[in-house]
Amino acid sequence: MSKKPTGQNPLAKAAQADRNRKILIQVGVAVVLLGLIAGIGITLAVRKHNNDKAEPANTFHWDAAQGALVPPNLTPDGAIRIDNTGVPAPAGKQKVAVRVVADMQCPACDMFENSNADALKKAVTSGQAVVDYNIISFLDRASNGNQFSTRAGAAAYVMYEADPTKFQGWLAAMYQKQPKENGNGMSDDQLIQIAKDAGYTDPAVAQAIKDGRYVQWIKTQTNAVFATGVKSTPTVYVNGTQVQDPQALMTPGGMTAVIDNAAK
Repeated sequence: MSKKPTGQNPLAKAAQADRNRKILIQVGVAVVLLGLIAGIGITLAVRKHNNDKAEPANTFHWDAAQGALVPPNLTPDGAIRIDNTGVPAPAGKQKVAVRVVADMQCPACDMFENSNADALKKAVTSGQAVVDYNIISFLDRASNGNQFSTRAGAAAYVMYEADPTKFQGWLAAMYQKQPKENGNGMSDDQLIQIAKDAGYTDPAVAQAIKDGRYVQWIKTQTNAVFATGVKSTPTVYVNGTQVQDPQALMTPGGMTAVIDNAAK
């Protein structure tokens, strides 16, 4: 008699992440609407973590021997790190570590990015924060066979390899033009045009997008990220603690206060 598998398979994890993502969208929209109707701020408690506990299972170490072509200069957990190394943290404050786990097709990630792209960019530019992006892919089914989630996610690592200083601008532009779920995604030519508009004019960038340079790697990366306990996108951490407040995640500039508080 065959034994039932003891672990949750990647497809089941992706389905659960999709359900959690939809809930986060609903919560975020509700918060925005309440803010507009009531005209007052709504403060939700951020989950407190016990500092005496062992390190949470939200980190992992990438093994480059796993086979796929691996993007260069990633963090040990496979993230794109954006850091203004030439500028120290503001006087009397510590540099804050922000980590964002996102899927390029995820509408909740779009809401987060549109709300906080400027806040994260300013935090990096000022030296107040370093931002790590784990771009993953589990929403290919939402683009009519176009595999937009995987192709756009792979393109993120192409952009980072080509020029990290332009990455956040490119990411914001991608989310501003995010295809609707269950639509037709984007063509390679559309991805290339957005890259060019963001300043990536080297023909090698366009060729890497067409070649799908990191398509295989991002699939393995996705499984590795889910294995750390991530259950939805966006999942955002500040100094290792997950941000739970929908206002911080989904309202304009909401992350600014979170980063400021963490820097004290």
